[in-house]
Amino acid sequence: MKATITHQNKTFQVDLSKPIDISLPLSNTEKNPIAWYIEKPQIEPVRFGSWVGSVKGGATTNFNNIFFNPHGHGTHTECLGHITKDFFSINQALKNFFFTAQLISIQPEQHGDDFVITKNQIEKALGNSNTEAIVIRTLPNLEEKKSKNYSHTNPPYLHEDAAIFIRESGIQHLLIDLPSVDKEKDEGKLLAHKAFWNVKDVNHLNDDARKNATITELIFMDENVKDGAYLLNLQIASFENDASPSKPVLFNLL
Repeated sequence: MKATITHQNKTFQVDLSKPIDISLPLSNTEKNPIAWYIEKPQIEPVRFGSWVGSVKGGATTNFNNIFFNPHGHGTHTECLGHITKDFFSINQALKNFFFTAQLISIQPEQHGDDFVITKNQIEKALGNSNTEAIVIRTLPNLEEKKSKNYSHTNPPYLHEDAAIFIRESGIQHLLIDLPSVDKEKDEGKLLAHKAFWNVKDVNHLNDDARKNATITELIFMDENVKDGAYLLNLQIASFENDASPSKPVLFNLL
């Protein structure tokens, strides 16, 4: 299924029959990725006395409860409500779902004990591209990302200057294959989050904070997905929460 799309005075074609799913699924197994010191998700049948919501257990339907944390259990999309005193919902922040996107691959640079994605790396990788979303794949792109427990591992993160550059480039949606754009243990500074959303005071939100910008974390791109321009379909569940599990999908531009 091919479609012709006109957007920002440019016309391009996409093949909608070949989606590239860059989300990680949620499961109640040890293969589920984990961050922020929590246990794996729970998916189990509802129980009412002797009744168990499982066809295998004798019920007519499977009827499961699911307990999970969107920030720590897989691919998720968040709005600035993640870091503000006042409540903001990702379901209200994200009202459009298709965007031009640029996929870039970056080997984080070692700074002391940390591995950091810098402004210069982002600027060089983006080049002259004019895009609404940036999708960052970190190198090496190991399969273990799909099931890694990131807790206490000090994963790579985005330098504050890089987040400022992305914001000033007009990019509204930032996607990355790490559990956070910020350092795991940063004493609550959250410099990259604040810089990208332009949040100057989490207790009293400034008028020019970016309420409709989003950050998506814990994505994964296979090696056969090449760097370049794509159409992004950013799908979320309709959670009235600062974050929601999400399913970002890329489509090749023809």
